[in-house]
Amino acid sequence: MNKNKRKTGALIGLMLICFLTLSTFTGCESYDNFKEAFIDKEGLVEETVRIAVYEPLSGEDKEFGELEKIGIELANELFPTALGKKVELIYFDNKSDIYIAETVVKEMVDKKVALVLGSYGSVNSLMAVSQLEAASIPAITITNTNPLVTSYNPFYFRVTYTDAFQGVALAKYVVEGMELKSAAVMKPLNDDFAAAVSKSFSNKMNQLTEDKTAILISEDYVSGKNDYEEQLLKIYQSGAKAVFLPADVKDAVRIISQASEMKLDLTFLGTDEWESEQLTDLGLVNPNIKMVFATLVESEDADNPLSEAFLRAFHSKYGSDKVPSNATALAFDAYMIGIDSINRAGTALDGDAIRVALKETMQYKGVSGTISFDEQGDPIKSVAIKGIAKGTTERIFTVEPTWVVFEI
Repeated sequence: MNKNKRKTGALIGLMLICFLTLSTFTGCESYDNFKEAFIDKEGLVEETVRIAVYEPLSGEDKEFGELEKIGIELANELFPTALGKKVELIYFDNKSDIYIAETVVKEMVDKKVALVLGSYGSVNSLMAVSQLEAASIPAITITNTNPLVTSYNPFYFRVTYTDAFQGVALAKYVVEGMELKSAAVMKPLNDDFAAAVSKSFSNKMNQLTEDKTAILISEDYVSGKNDYEEQLLKIYQSGAKAVFLPADVKDAVRIISQASEMKLDLTFLGTDEWESEQLTDLGLVNPNIKMVFATLVESEDADNPLSEAFLRAFHSKYGSDKVPSNATALAFDAYMIGIDSINRAGTALDGDAIRVALKETMQYKGVSGTISFDEQGDPIKSVAIKGIAKGTTERIFTVEPTWVVFEI
């Protein structure tokens, strides 16, 4: 027999023996590696739909990663299938470390997951961007607000709105809810968040009113001071009735208390940071001072069956006296939108098809609001505006999203 033919025959025989041996020990790691390398090819039917939970499950950010993990698991318990198959959650712990995150992302890619959920911490998500795009694996970040995570990254989406979007929502409330054509801004110096959200508020006011002078006055202040009389007096004299105040809770308490003492007639508008007992329990004696703020999540929606199911599941597992965090509600929505997109794509093996389905998400009525994705993968979603009065907060207005049409 020809020497080359004998070698070929021996090689085929050896491969057959290896395959038969591995088939006998289907539970061992070697078989799993063999199966993953040679059997689970694209186009073949897999037994489960694999979704990666990419979070800091240890390290300094563990607490925040856990909040997102809770929401994902609650959603998975209520809706455990996609495409008629079991959804398998596979956990990847980046350990709150960007260097470990890079290795963990490679492991996710090697596992050929259908979708990635996470991570808490914008930098951890940014570490995943290039590898996931190269592997055509879509991802949904849950609480990241850094615009770089989704900008120019077609496979990354987010379910929370960016910081600047709060300014847009509050401007719409001033014009549509309060029926005002002008407002004032009072913001802390040297604060990047305050500067960005104030700019978005001002730009939206100008656009909605078609008036470039809709912001009557903009006053800066030094955070931590106890006297803001000069700025407040200028704002009041400008004729403004609404004041956008992107302040932290401590500054907001000081400023609003002083405005109350000055007997001013103003409505102060704040960001989601104002959802705090310090403001709820402020107990102002001046009835002409009003406080409203935008909130990331409004899960107690009686008209939304999904919200009811979410709250029932959460209270059943963690206690009726517990309140789910914003991160947990957003994570629930991320999982649900992911499953919905996989079902609409009709596959868990084609990442680009899932990406397209995600991008086509339009007015998905989730726990955290009604969600559509824009061309960047950022959400255009409903925002609840809450008012603070008599020791409680109550939704007083909902800013609804606008449908957008774009090229896929």
